Amino acid sequence: MLDKLEKVEERFNDISEMLCSSDIVSDIEKFTALMKEHKNLEPLVEKFREYKKAVSDAEEAKEMLDEGGLDKEMKEMVFEELTLSKELSEKLSEELKIMLLPKDPNDSKNVIVEIRGGTGGEESALFAGSLFRMYSMYAEKKGWKTEVTYSNETELGGFKEINFMIIGEGAYSRLKFESGVHRVQRVPETESQGRIHTSAATVAVLPEAEEVDIEINPADLQIDTFRSSGAGGQHINKTESAIRITHLPTGTVVECQDERSQHKNRDKAMRVLRSRLFEAEREKQASQLADERKAMVGSGDRSEKIRTYNYPQCRISDHRIGLTIYKLEQFLNGDLDEVIDALITADTASKLQSQEE
Repeated sequence: MLDKLEKVEERFNDISEMLCSSDIVSDIEKFTALMKEHKNLEPLVEKFREYKKAVSDAEEAKEMLDEGGLDKEMKEMVFEELTLSKELSEKLSEELKIMLLPKDPNDSKNVIVEIRGGTGGEESALFAGSLFRMYSMYAEKKGWKTEVTYSNETELGGFKEINFMIIGEGAYSRLKFESGVHRVQRVPETESQGRIHTSAATVAVLPEAEEVDIEINPADLQIDTFRSSGAGGQHINKTESAIRITHLPTGTVVECQDERSQHKNRDKAMRVLRSRLFEAEREKQASQLADERKAMVGSGDRSEKIRTYNYPQCRISDHRIGLTIYKLEQFLNGDLDEVIDALITADTASKLQSQEE
């Protein structure tokens, strides 16, 4: 680990020198690339320098104790310095191990979230609506933007399906563990005898793919236009602004009817299509890497039951990490960080263990 960190620091110092060169400053493209690399390396280098100082302080304190000749008070002070420096160096060493773990290249990306009502009929559609509201409120708390791309609303205000984008730095890093089956236990609005029902909705979280991530041949696309349906105003029955794009080689179909403009709907639909094809390729690669899948909190498999929302007990249970909290109302109002932080911590611990084995 130390050899790797020494090389990182050496590269950081080289970049710092290059950024002062007039040749580099005049080359905007190269200067921008080096600035980005410098910014990415800086936190790791700063942590490594803190670690080296703590190790150096511990060694100096040990030398002073070994040499002897200290009075009692001074000896106690040096011994305390040795203890604190050793504890700090051990703490920083663990932090450095985490910082050296391979970064998920998609962590900084926007996300596309797809929620579908599952078993439970109208109740599952209402729960899908609750999940959409929950993620929208979480996005708002984070200062992110939410854009609906497609929805199929029921008469009671739920959703058979709703797809939306969350646009914001690091959205995928926070929401990537949400994919899977979410189960709800509550007394439905349609239940007259007060019995608790169990129903479910499926959530899929995809990193938004850029054009450089995946290339789509226009000849592989079938693009259809149609009139929007559902709430939205009189225009929806008069203009064919909704878009349906079919990727012929895979049979992937994407619809977008949120915007009045056909052009805007097409642009959104293409963003969703790219992300779905990108995610399919990622899943294919991940399935070939057993070790990588072992180091994940959840496989992201849409059939995996990941969480239960129990209304009578005000309880949220995440089955992957055995976490239960009794803050259902706050959670459904977008206070997701306690569970998300626990999932990220568990995933990091799994990866560290996998790396050490």
